[in-house]
Amino acid sequence: MARNPRPRATGRLGRARAACGDNQRVLPLGDIAFLVAAGVLAGIVGTAGAITSLVSFPALLIAGVPALGANVANIVAITTTWPGSALSSRSELRGRASWVWRYGAVAGLGGAIGTALLLSTPSGAFRTIVPFLVAAGAIALLATPRLRRLAGRGAAMRRDPPWMAAALLSISVYNGYFGAGSGVMTLALLLIASDERLPFANALKNMLIGAGNVVAAVGLALFASVRWDAVVPLGIGAFAGATIGPRVARRVPERSLRFAVAAIGLGLAVQLWVTNGT
Repeated sequence: MARNPRPRATGRLGRARAACGDNQRVLPLGDIAFLVAAGVLAGIVGTAGAITSLVSFPALLIAGVPALGANVANIVAITTTWPGSALSSRSELRGRASWVWRYGAVAGLGGAIGTALLLSTPSGAFRTIVPFLVAAGAIALLATPRLRRLAGRGAAMRRDPPWMAAALLSISVYNGYFGAGSGVMTLALLLIASDERLPFANALKNMLIGAGNVVAAVGLALFASVRWDAVVPLGIGAFAGATIGPRVARRVPERSLRFAVAAIGLGLAVQLWVTNGT
């Protein structure tokens, strides 16, 4: 989920609202229908294990929403993938309510910290390392079986070790601040430290990313300008797509899905590196 910080100057929030496109035209019906369809595809892709914003953010730009406004609208709209994926992942989440509450609180705290940074500081040097963080998450996803063996001698590894919460907090801060590829990073973390079964780790990942996104969306809704005419159709589509994505994750062979998600992550890393360098 690619995110850009607000302009830094006197009256920062006021200038941010203007930059987000407060006075832009209301989207026509054709663009609204396009965003619903794009939201469905984004919800499927994201909740199946890949990166939601690879579809949703470009769709907002195509619909004519300015870049910063599209960024904010994207963050708010894709929160609907949280309840959508929860509905279709009930079998994987059964008996994990206390786990989701415990680590969801960590993810929410990280999202709050990241959003506070987003609203108050420039991205600066941090953005330059984002492509490398995304690439590291993708590579870790590819190497999860070997990493689990190295970290804990395979099945003897303790599930949810103490360091997992610290790692999740760090990823969630990144998710609240910038976010692109945070789902890949979280999925890699869970496969290594919590549950090696990809459909189960993917369901847990969707819950954690959702917790952080909801916190970020609330902060942006309160302190930035939101293009609700774009958020509503994209969010409706994303909710529908999110009810399908976890079913895809169940049916695709784990090794194939892991390689596909990692390839998407590496592609995003290259795109971010090229974009930041231009």
